[in-house]
Amino acid sequence: MSTDTQTLTPCLDPYALAAELSGRHLIGGRLVAAASGKTFDVVNPAKGEVMGRAAYGETADVDAAVAAAVQAGLAWKALPARERGRLVAECGRLLTAHTEELARLVALETGKALRTESRVEAGVLADAFTFFGGLGGELKGETVPFNPQILTLTVREPLGVVGAIIPWNVPMMLMALKIAPALVAGNTVVVKSAEEAPFAVLRACQIMARVLPAGVLNILSGFGPECGAPLVAHPKVAKVTFTGSVETGRIVSRAAADKLIPVTLELGGKSPMIVMGDADLDRAVAGAITGMRFTRQGQSCTAASRIFVHDSLHDAFVAALKAKVDAMVMGDPLDEKTDIGTIVSPQQFDRVRGYIAEGKRTAGATAHECSALPTDPALAQGLYVRPVIFTGMTNDSRLAREEIFGPVTCVIRFTDYEDVINQANDSEFGLAATIWTRDLKTALDATHRLQAGLVQVNQNLVVQPNLSYGGVKSSGLGKEATLEAMLEHFTHKKTIMLNMA
Repeated sequence: MSTDTQTLTPCLDPYALAAELSGRHLIGGRLVAAASGKTFDVVNPAKGEVMGRAAYGETADVDAAVAAAVQAGLAWKALPARERGRLVAECGRLLTAHTEELARLVALETGKALRTESRVEAGVLADAFTFFGGLGGELKGETVPFNPQILTLTVREPLGVVGAIIPWNVPMMLMALKIAPALVAGNTVVVKSAEEAPFAVLRACQIMARVLPAGVLNILSGFGPECGAPLVAHPKVAKVTFTGSVETGRIVSRAAADKLIPVTLELGGKSPMIVMGDADLDRAVAGAITGMRFTRQGQSCTAASRIFVHDSLHDAFVAALKAKVDAMVMGDPLDEKTDIGTIVSPQQFDRVRGYIAEGKRTAGATAHECSALPTDPALAQGLYVRPVIFTGMTNDSRLAREEIFGPVTCVIRFTDYEDVINQANDSEFGLAATIWTRDLKTALDATHRLQAGLVQVNQNLVVQPNLSYGGVKSSGLGKEATLEAMLEHFTHKKTIMLNMA
């Protein structure tokens, strides 16, 4: 552990925290400047103002972080697995004590509302470390009945240095689901944060450095080509886990393949939600709001951005959904009254508005814009986009096929069950799916036929530790968040044979 992280106390001023963390990586247990001394602006998307400057990570910084991880690796691997678990669980306890400051910091840098989104994420961050910390004793091997004279057994061993590349939409939660199991399994880690949201995850790692040995956990900020690519390509990195776009995922996968190292990819989604004619309308509408992640401005891989509604319920469903979303308050993410915050960056803002404009030009489609933009002059430069519900859109339209990553959903009318199952599966993605029905036979049939890594019936809950998470098709490779995922993706099985003759 580092001597400069021993006396951290919670700080509820996110601007002060951003200033303290500006221009710093965490390498070898210490906050250090980039090797080049360069930084880049991090902008508060609610006000369009610079909230801090992050360290500009490049190859030299990657080399230093990986070297620190390698140096720490032998001693960390040698610790009993339950002791590693105890330290990871202690990280969960410390993070719990800092939940509010982390929530406020991630709200400031991502634009996610504090009450509806950021506090939830900070809670899952701490919970993930607590959960995985209890699994140290589950790193078990097997005995193999090979030959009475040859004792044959297997053991689970860590892979080495893990490179973890995380996105900006839920950076703390997705970091936790990668690094907590990696650490318990005996690996050391180098994290590359998203350039839009580097501070909350850096603060979380700084907090954890109070109990983790120096070099076990390192974090860099920077951009993909200058920081992410050297991390994936580094000869000492033995495993890469990545969450982000399909396009970048392919780049990461090719680079990992060149080194013949394993990779876990959590990529995009275009999740279908099916509302059958017998569904509970009120529950389905509430589930659509949760499933579409409107409080996160739709910036979620699992967002229910294709909602198929039976003809008998379609009009009532759309009216009820619009009324509910209309009542949601858009405003300053740090305001307790705010339900919906902002889009994360100008680039994403322009992208989302481009899709909305195209949808409005689509023949036969109707755009139902919901909620109201904030009127506070201090938020005039904020990246606010009104949620939009499109009706009259077909499943083959661009808005129904491409991941928008914004508060835009298409409600598509259907009459035939077989047809809607086929439409739901007619996508390059397969991350999540939902069906709402009172009929048990229909529900069970749909769970088997929907092509997705996660299928829910009459609910639309967010990912939690101990729920297997990961998609099929272009939505990714591998699973996260469970004991099985930890064993499969962060250890390898070694066979040992002892001849006793």
